[in-house]
Amino acid sequence: MASRTTPRTPASRVLDDDGETSLLDVIDNALNKGIVLNGDLTLALAQVDLVYARLSLLLCAADRVLPNEDSDIIARHSDRRARRGR
Repeated sequence: MASRTTPRTPASRVLDDDGETSLLDVIDNALNKGIVLNGDLTLALAQVDLVYARLSLLLCAADRVLPNEDSDIIARHSDRRARRGR
């Protein structure tokens, strides 16, 4: 008898879930692809809005944001110091 395969959910497609995914795999995949979280915060007193804040959070690996950055911290520091001295 042939085994039935379940259709992939959107979450499993994003996470490349193969059924054997650990928490470390999920975190690694999330950092490689990046996550953006948005939220709104409203503080009110007696049904009067006092404070409104829109929050955004970008979570990804630093090499995604700064792809041309040198991985050697000493070389990065020397380059930045030389640029400041000009």
